[in-house]
Parts: sequence; structure tokens; C-alpha cells
Amino acid sequence: MSHVFPRWSNSLPLQIILYLLVLGGTVTAGVTYYCTPKYLRVGYAPVQPVPYDHSLHAGQLGLDCRYCHSNVDQSGFANLPTSQTCMNCHQLVKPTSPLLAVVRASYESGEPVPWVQVHKAPDYVYFNHAAHVDRGIGCVECHGRINAMPVVYHAQSLSMKFCLTCHRDPAQFLRAPADVYNLDSPTLAAQGRAADAARFVHDWKIKPPESCSGCHR
Repeated sequence: MSHVFPRWSNSLPLQIILYLLVLGGTVTAGVTYYCTPKYLRVGYAPVQPVPYDHSLHAGQLGLDCRYCHSNVDQSGFANLPTSQTCMNCHQLVKPTSPLLAVVRASYESGEPVPWVQVHKAPDYVYFNHAAHVDRGIGCVECHGRINAMPVVYHAQSLSMKFCLTCHRDPAQFLRAPADVYNLDSPTLAAQGRAADAARFVHDWKIKPPESCSGCHR
């Protein structure tokens, strides 16, 4: 048989086994890492260090989104609230509640509250938050009815298809500027104001990109 197969072929079975193990491990790790709710997104609801109830604060109390997320209409990134923001109210409201221990510790030490970010664009995606809310895209379009969520979860896929659906026909998703942060408001199109939405697109020169370079820079 030594005349049929070269000497180096003796190591082939071991090499094949090693390659299969590496390939299997890579596939398993990839599926485990990227097919979890965090990466499939919809339904992802991580446990937060502070049990902040959005249905109470944004719903019953009617807090404007911009009170906690103060840079949403000014920067590309929607900032998370600092402990100072929380303590503006909670120095008077339930100041000794054990549920707020992490916030009080953060306020005293200056270390940020270790919030777990729920909505985050992948590193290969360029997304400017201000460009959307300043052009009539309401919070609810991407984040869902946050004001009805005791625990915030990922309500939309935020996939490329999800984004392109809006980019190809933005008029269907626009709200009047005054209603962008009103999570209970319908879109202009849903109100039967398609002409107003079309005028908005024209007057504000809303031309969202559909090419790859628009979002992948």
C-alpha cells in the first residue's frame, strides 16, 4: 500500500479530525454567541442593576424621554441617565428605598450606574439618533411602547430590512415634531394626513440613504 498512498497521507485522518473539531467548535461558539436573544434582539430584556419601571415613570408620571435621555435630539448617541438625574427626584421621593441603593452609591462615589444597554447598533452600522428624531421619527417606531413596559425589552428587530422599510418610504413613519416623544401618538399617515407627511418629506428634504455606504461607513 506504500506504493499507492504517499507517506504524508498517514497523518490525514488526524488532521481531518482536528479540522472537524475546530470547525465544530467555531460553529457552536458562533451559534451560541450570535443566536442568543441579545443578538436576535426581539424580546431581549436584560436584568438591570436598578429595577427602573418605564411604565411608571414614562407612562403614569408622564416623564418626557428627554429628561433621562437628554442628548437624543442633539447627538448620534442616545445617552443613558446619570445618577444625578435620578437623584433630582429621589432625594425627595423614596430616598431610602433599598431598590435605589445602587443609584445612591453611584451618586456618592461618582461611578456610573452599570446600566445594561438594551438597544445598540452593531459596530459595523452607522446610526445617528438625532438625525431621526429631529426629522419626525418617533421613539416608538424603533423602541416600541416604552411607556407601557415595566421592564424594557427589544421590541423591534432593528435589522437591515427593518431600517430599509422606513428609508424607502419615510412618509409612512413620520410624526409631527411635537409628537415625536409622545409614545401614544399615531403617525401622520395613520391619522389620514398622508398629504402632510409628503409635504414634511419635501420641506425638510428627507432623503434617507438606501445605498450600502449610507449606513456602513
